[in-house]
Amino acid sequence: MFDHIVFGVSDYAASRTFFLKALAPIGMAVVSEGAPGIELSADGKSSLCIRRAGEKSGHLHLAFVAESREQVQAFYYAALEAGGTDNGAPGLRPNYTGRYYAAFVIGPDGHNIEVVCHEPEA
Repeated sequence: MFDHIVFGVSDYAASRTFFLKALAPIGMAVVSEGAPGIELSADGKSSLCIRRAGEKSGHLHLAFVAESREQVQAFYYAALEAGGTDNGAPGLRPNYTGRYYAAFVIGPDGHNIEVVCHEPEA
């Protein structure tokens, strides 16, 4: 598990809106916000820090753990509603493992955002 991830975005307002809406279904919420940017966390132990950069950085693949397949689905639809682009609808990815249930969305700066559940179907 990571402690924190920090990355810059070219359009802070758009990215802030996108990440807040897209990651709300897995419990991510604002921990702090200030001049450099925003910090989000779901557990208070690890955080995602989005910084004002003014230019696009290299593309990232960020994968977040969901507790249920329903959270994966909720993330996907929230992320699309927030302006993300489909990069893989919710579903099993048997080429990874038999229980790898994930969805993928491209965010405002081209980052591939994934939410994955490793739990069996309820």
